[in-house]
Amino acid sequence: MTLPPQVLSPLDGRYREAVAPLAEFLSEAGLNRARTHVEVEWIIFLTQQGLFGTSPLSNDAVTALRAHVSDFGQNDIDALAELEAVTRHDVKAVEYLVRSWLEAEGLSSLAELTHITCTSEDINNLSYALTVRDALEKIWLPTFESTISGLRTLAQSHANTPMLSRTHGQPATPTTLGKEMAVFVYRLDRVRRQISENEFLGKFSGAAGNFAAHRIAEPEADWPALSKSFVESLGLTWNPLTTQIESHDWQAELYARMVHANRILHNAATDIWTYVSLGYFRQIPQEGATGSSTMPHKINPIRFENAEANLEISCALLDSLAATLVTSRMQRDLTDSSTQRNIGVAFGHSLLALQNLSRGLTELDVAVDALAADLEQNWEVLGEAIQTIIRAEVLAGRSTISDPYALLKELTRGKRLTAQDLRDFVSRLDVSDEAKSRLMALTPATYVGDSAALVGYLTNSG
Repeated sequence: MTLPPQVLSPLDGRYREAVAPLAEFLSEAGLNRARTHVEVEWIIFLTQQGLFGTSPLSNDAVTALRAHVSDFGQNDIDALAELEAVTRHDVKAVEYLVRSWLEAEGLSSLAELTHITCTSEDINNLSYALTVRDALEKIWLPTFESTISGLRTLAQSHANTPMLSRTHGQPATPTTLGKEMAVFVYRLDRVRRQISENEFLGKFSGAAGNFAAHRIAEPEADWPALSKSFVESLGLTWNPLTTQIESHDWQAELYARMVHANRILHNAATDIWTYVSLGYFRQIPQEGATGSSTMPHKINPIRFENAEANLEISCALLDSLAATLVTSRMQRDLTDSSTQRNIGVAFGHSLLALQNLSRGLTELDVAVDALAADLEQNWEVLGEAIQTIIRAEVLAGRSTISDPYALLKELTRGKRLTAQDLRDFVSRLDVSDEAKSRLMALTPATYVGDSAALVGYLTNSG
């Protein structure tokens, strides 16, 4: 991979190839293409409505104008740079570019229709809504879903694989590896649904959000209805009540949900890293890869560590976006303009983390033998089962043991017991033969409750 020289962000350098698909939408060029799309569609819309003395454009003219947007490329990027060097205003540069397209198509008579009644934020808010929506739906969500799928496969494949749980980091009631992975899948599926249902709002109502310029120029038109129709024609939800800017509440909601998803993934990454350190997972060696520059034996869990770091960076940026975008002084300030330029960076770090998690999962092998050995060394975790059965026996009148919890606490707390230790203890208990039989047959590997069955709930969570 050839890296661009002197890049400031690792997303544009080391990780460029990994996050490149996002640039189609969340780069400066992607934003400008969306701006030209909104400007062109506004011209077409106005002519279709016959506003300002215009008539509907021919099908050929509409096709030609839309082709400029779909073919938006380096020549247009360069032209915008030259225009902005003069205008010192990015949206005005877009307006002039679209005017040049009208001229090229023999439509110079419509030049003043370009950007008419619009404030820059009318164009920008719709453009951001379109680019964020497309980046989310076409790039981020499919990658997120792929990561969930990897965890789902692990959960379902190991629904019956017993594993010692570690509450507070200490040996505790056994579970199964699949059930613990299923917890993450269920959580992620839930937030995925919330993200996929997020609204993308847009406004198109002028410099103070009240159609003042519209009303003075075309007094008889139903501008709120026209605005609603135009915004919805772009596949967005119309926001009728705004200042100069769309209030960005939909962005705050989306980024908060993405942060939630990131933090669940962070929890999964740290748990899997811990299971690797416990030997529950073996890392599959990758041909030619170096784990440590000095210790040849090592395979570092770099995928999960990389995911942790990038999720933390993404969360920090998304938290900031969600917090700052919802505030604008009175009818307008430009803090959102600078803030929104970092949306792609926030998405990029999350996407990079998702890719690392997905790849990391493919480089793991479940160490079933290590899981079994860990269970076999911790028979004392059956103390919960024994004291619970005694309680049930007492309640049924089949035992006279007082304070079963204290009895098992004395036997097990802070001690390492063997299978024989527990069986000797059970053999002396004042409980029914049926209860003794159940306890004698119990092992740490079989004391997993409904763990395997619970994985089945994933069927209804997707």
